[in-house]
Amino acid sequence: MTQRPVPGRRKSIPGPKAKAWVQRDQEVLSPSYTRAYPLVVDSARGVTVIDVDGHRFLDFTSGIAVTATGHCHPTVVSAIVSQARRLIHMSGTDFYYPSEVRLSERLAQLSPGRLARKVFLTNSGTEATEAAMKLARHFTRRPYYLAFLGAFHGRSMGALSLSASKSVHRAGFAPFLPQVIHVPYPNPYRPPIGVAPKDIGQETLRQIQDEVFHRLVSPEEIAAIFVEPIQGEGGYILPPHTFLRDLSALARRYGILLVVDEIQTGMGRTGKMFACEHFEVVPDILTVAKGIASGLPLGAMIADARLMTWGPGAHGNTFGGNPIACEAALATLQLLETGLIENAKRVGERMLTRLRAMQPNHPLMGDVRGLGLMIGVELVSDRQSKQPAVAQRDQVIGRCFELGLLVLGCGESVIRFAPPLILRPRDADRGLALFEEALSAVEKATL
Repeated sequence: MTQRPVPGRRKSIPGPKAKAWVQRDQEVLSPSYTRAYPLVVDSARGVTVIDVDGHRFLDFTSGIAVTATGHCHPTVVSAIVSQARRLIHMSGTDFYYPSEVRLSERLAQLSPGRLARKVFLTNSGTEATEAAMKLARHFTRRPYYLAFLGAFHGRSMGALSLSASKSVHRAGFAPFLPQVIHVPYPNPYRPPIGVAPKDIGQETLRQIQDEVFHRLVSPEEIAAIFVEPIQGEGGYILPPHTFLRDLSALARRYGILLVVDEIQTGMGRTGKMFACEHFEVVPDILTVAKGIASGLPLGAMIADARLMTWGPGAHGNTFGGNPIACEAALATLQLLETGLIENAKRVGERMLTRLRAMQPNHPLMGDVRGLGLMIGVELVSDRQSKQPAVAQRDQVIGRCFELGLLVLGCGESVIRFAPPLILRPRDADRGLALFEEALSAVEKATL
């Protein structure tokens, strides 16, 4: 399925065609888009991306963790083409069609726990977040939400009110929903002064109870806690293993719904279908998107069926659950369940081992963390103080692009590796060799 990329040094990156397209883009597209480097894609297959000048790249981004089965997987393409010949659109909000039902049945069956589930299909993760916010408020009749610093749940106004990843996301858009309270996400790599890394989860829970519940708002007024099982945009941060389970117990004590955002972590990315399964947590509501349909726009809110008390017209969506996207998702789930999740676990462990073996030789490398093929490498200017090396992180990303490896950043100074789940060991090794070459070049120039 995958094609061997041929990354290597180029005389001119970007090439002339890419430069021309970047210029045309700047004249007509919104300047709010963020571009890490001037990659102008012409085609892609498997783990290989080819730009408009014919340069080949090894993709460790999956289009921001979206193309879980690799680019243009033939099984997914076949499902898309077949459905497009039969039915492109009828709007599942107003009518019925089988693919929407079949996909919702599979998502309900795959969700953690033995609860009966119902599904609301959307176009994106942001819309799944908005649906979860509305359902939580409708069911509980409570006005407040609790979320975490470093979180990213989307960019529409409700989801943005929950998000607290970067100030640039929120700048100029206030006022936000006033009923959102943020607390620190437990980051064992950067615990507060005086708190041991092993105790950081308990410290966060103490802050929720002693400071939020006691000083700010009664827990009986909080509709839901929104949490990422592993923070994505916040820096690929893994919390202490018991934190999510303890958070779930705290929520249930007060009748607060637990909403687990699996938009980036779900669909096999971490070596299980959903990351919360690593932590033995059964959420009341799950939000998913990104990898669910291998590149087609689709998201879902999956909720305990008992919460679905809203009636017709309470929420809707013209394009969510589009039949082509649903068929792509069904094909994706089949591939995930027949080998790709296990491959993500196996190859991810190999990558973590090799990255940790690099650490002693590279002073810029701080913490290395991850599950499956969701791996973060924190770059620091000083390991003892853990001072983020922001400029060097961006330089390493740029150098990787020049060498033929596509990676992205997250958090303050983290490089994230989120390749397609079809990644083979030899391509994983090749990508890490390119990363180390880029890292060495930046270290030589700056340290």
